[in-house]
Amino acid sequence: MLTKGDDYPIHQTPEPIAYAGSDRNFYDRYFFNGYSPDGSEFVAVAFGVYPALNVADAHVSIIRDGVQRCLHASRILGLERMDIAVGPIRIEVIEPLQKLKVTLARSEGIACELVFEGRSFPIEEPRFVRRNGPRLFMDYTRLTQNGRVSGWLEVDGDRRDMGPGWTGTRDRSWGIRPVGAPDPQPTPGGGIAGFFWQWTPVNFEDRSVFFHVNADPDGKPWNTRAVILPDGAGPEGGWHSDVPSMEDVALKPGTRHASGGTLKIPLAQGEARVRLEPIGQPFLMRGIGYGGEWRHGALKGELAVGREDIELAAVDMGQPENWHIQAISKATFSAPSEPERQGIGVFEQLIAGPYRPYGL
Repeated sequence: MLTKGDDYPIHQTPEPIAYAGSDRNFYDRYFFNGYSPDGSEFVAVAFGVYPALNVADAHVSIIRDGVQRCLHASRILGLERMDIAVGPIRIEVIEPLQKLKVTLARSEGIACELVFEGRSFPIEEPRFVRRNGPRLFMDYTRLTQNGRVSGWLEVDGDRRDMGPGWTGTRDRSWGIRPVGAPDPQPTPGGGIAGFFWQWTPVNFEDRSVFFHVNADPDGKPWNTRAVILPDGAGPEGGWHSDVPSMEDVALKPGTRHASGGTLKIPLAQGEARVRLEPIGQPFLMRGIGYGGEWRHGALKGELAVGREDIELAAVDMGQPENWHIQAISKATFSAPSEPERQGIGVFEQLIAGPYRPYGL
């Protein structure tokens, strides 16, 4: 099965590009978010292809005036992975690893044009590998990049430009994660005891700070790193730590969401601290396909497009479908011999199952 990708020198196996190994859960995904300097407006985008399921899907979700408005689209992939569009949503790679564009042609009252320009070379996070008993649960690589965001967002005829100071984060991940319909057959000796995840890409005026942690139910990290990256840094730039920690975390009553936290990053000359303080209502990740009817890789037919509006103040944040969030957060950076810096970013959180350090 030859496709457009076969005319580019990007093969990783003897197979045509249409085939991605042998695991039905292989995926290849884009993610973007962007937010105003005060955090009052927020947009996120997800776009994924699932070669073994022969499905592609895309999502654009905008928070405005306390409502999260989501545009979902899904189509049959047709094995052609070089067509980075699903219905009205399109990705353009203008300059690889530096500048990309997302376009949502007006659909169901929502439209946008978003241009993302990286502030430095992307970081490569440590490879994520986890098993469920004898079966591979996840095995993927992700690059992450903070950037400056420009363009416009339109909701029900109200079009607003992304003004000066809009920033955000994008990532590209590929590999194996649970996608599409769940496997109906349980695995003897398997079963995920719990899943704990925090991710905090933050934008400051002259630098970016990144942190992530996957941990077991007892709080032992199995994948973690923090990076402090000055603007303009290249592939080997910045300060990397494999022993960061997120401390001073208290959960909001009735939820699995933090009311704040302090990221601590060991430095050669002491310790950097980033205090995160969520503001406003959190962004629900189900709005871009992380669970729900429009979950990643779901088969919806030849082409399906739908809108979903979520009144955030009316949502029960204690329900499992709302556990996975990105909390738009103000950030304060401090380090020895440096002036204090103010910034903004997201505090992504997902705690499924028990997590004993937080009393869950």
